[in-house]
Amino acid sequence: MADDFRRSGRDRIRVVVIGDAGTGKSSLIVALATESLPHTVSPVLPPTLLPDDLFEDHVPLTVVDTSSSLQNKSKRNEELRRADAVVLTYACDDPATFTRLSKYWLPELRKLEVKAPVIVVGCKLDLLDNNQHVSFEQVMSQLFLQFPEIVFCLECSAASLYQVAEVFYCAQKAVLYPVHPLFDHNRKTLTDRCVRALRRIFFHCDQDMDGALNNAELNEFQIRCFGTPLEPSQLMGVRTIVQQKVPEGVNQLGLTAEGFIFIHEMFLSEGRPEIIWAVLRKYGYDNDLKLRDDCLPVPSKHAPDQSVELTSEAMEFLNGIFRLHDTDKDRALQSAEVDKLFSAAPECPWNDAPYIDAAERTDTGCISMGGFLSQWALMTLLDPSRSLANLIYIGYSGSPAAALRVTRRRSVDRKKQATERNVFQCYVFGSKNAGKSTLLHSLLGRPFSSDNTPTTVEQYAVNVVEMIGGSRKTLILREIPEGRVTEILSEKNFLAACDVAVFVYDSSNERSWKRSRELLEEVARQGELTGYRVPCLLIAAKDDLPPYTRAVQDSVKATQELGIEAPIHLSMKFGDSSNVYNKIVNAAQHPHLSIPETEIGRKRKKYHHSVIFASVGTAVAFVGLAAFRAYAVKRNSSA
Repeated sequence: MADDFRRSGRDRIRVVVIGDAGTGKSSLIVALATESLPHTVSPVLPPTLLPDDLFEDHVPLTVVDTSSSLQNKSKRNEELRRADAVVLTYACDDPATFTRLSKYWLPELRKLEVKAPVIVVGCKLDLLDNNQHVSFEQVMSQLFLQFPEIVFCLECSAASLYQVAEVFYCAQKAVLYPVHPLFDHNRKTLTDRCVRALRRIFFHCDQDMDGALNNAELNEFQIRCFGTPLEPSQLMGVRTIVQQKVPEGVNQLGLTAEGFIFIHEMFLSEGRPEIIWAVLRKYGYDNDLKLRDDCLPVPSKHAPDQSVELTSEAMEFLNGIFRLHDTDKDRALQSAEVDKLFSAAPECPWNDAPYIDAAERTDTGCISMGGFLSQWALMTLLDPSRSLANLIYIGYSGSPAAALRVTRRRSVDRKKQATERNVFQCYVFGSKNAGKSTLLHSLLGRPFSSDNTPTTVEQYAVNVVEMIGGSRKTLILREIPEGRVTEILSEKNFLAACDVAVFVYDSSNERSWKRSRELLEEVARQGELTGYRVPCLLIAAKDDLPPYTRAVQDSVKATQELGIEAPIHLSMKFGDSSNVYNKIVNAAQHPHLSIPETEIGRKRKKYHHSVIFASVGTAVAFVGLAAFRAYAVKRNSSA
């Protein structure tokens, strides 16, 4: 467990001790460090480093004493923001200091947004009058309910060294084995993420996939996590306990998922979170109950104009997993089937933007096979690490390194005049109400809508496009809001991830056409400046409306001047979008064509060519002069 802590970049645990004056903070630290209590103790001690062999996890502790005075509040707050754990003290013989916990100290920690676990410690237990002793569990239960950030409560005595070491052992334990990711204090049960993680581990251990862990599978799990098998009597004891508490947790085949989860819940109720964390960390989980980065060998992109795609092995797995979860065999997944698919993941990755509304669905709201595979393609392009993690969550057991591949650089594709990509990203530019969103919706098979709500944030649409000849390519449309173009184009590498850019304009609107031309020229200039030049297409939308005559003439002239194809005219209202997506993919498959060239770009190229020509001429003249001199020297020597 210490290795997991150090993997986070830290080599020691920092424990900050706070509380009212006179509650025994400094005495508590001295008693731990010296195993004795001197007669005089400094009001505030300097940071105390404890040896790493003090506790079994061998992680050094730095204990920081603090002053409770107002003059030192800023310094104390600074220490609290750096704390890994907080020890909050009160005096057992002074009820007023206990009242101050809920009235001042704990609200103050919330105000400072301190996320560190809190250990509440009653000091000076030896001074407590037993006749006045109220049930410790009774008073603490109310505090636990009000402040779930408290993970341990205990009493101690520095004078008699009673439970002094336990205070800091609990602090270390709270950092190394945090309870909050595991336990929902409101529902009094395991958190949803913890249950999902344990469910994935259960599925992984259930090698014969019969829905239960037999004795051999249980022992293999036990050896992997704890290094030793269970005795037959212990295996029988586990089955007996589970059967008594959760009858559905055991069947004739062995321990079911419900029983497996119950066992871990039982360990937590006994105050042994380290058992659950030993299991979770052995299977690669971090403190957020997600797979650690070191378990996700995502291939590195060496240049901004590379992208990541799923391999054929991963695609084959996804095809199989789709059919497995399509229980009604209607070639679509209902919401319940998708939830079941991701039941062992921290959450369904498609419930939030940009994925939630980006793929094709049936009339009943189910996700089709094409939509399913397209969602994975989009997630892999935008967040390869998340895509790989979710592949593993849903049961991918192949080599993680074999699931993803890095594509060739787009600049190399242009030189070779061909591409090996299967997934293309198209940026969609245009003025407000030009029809950008309609272009995205049509890709997903959605009916035309006259709703003209302007897009203010980027949105995506992804689907498989059938090409002439039978090949299938995945097209991702990324809509760029008009108001964000300047900001976005200021990013040097923005165009690096683009395979083709389209510029949509309302063919009946003068302002729309002029704005699209401006955007096209801006993108062309940016491509020339950064080297990330992309094929560009103009789309004259709303072709069912009376055209703006000047735009028809200007658009043809503009495309000729820039050296790109003539505008594509279409009307989404009449469903005239059947081949626009083929044209977009075709432009992406021929990355050396349809690249606009501005007047400045042409002048720069002409100057570059003239410089090269002059350089070559100078070099030829120099070589000729050198040859003549050599000839003259040779002739003089002969004479």
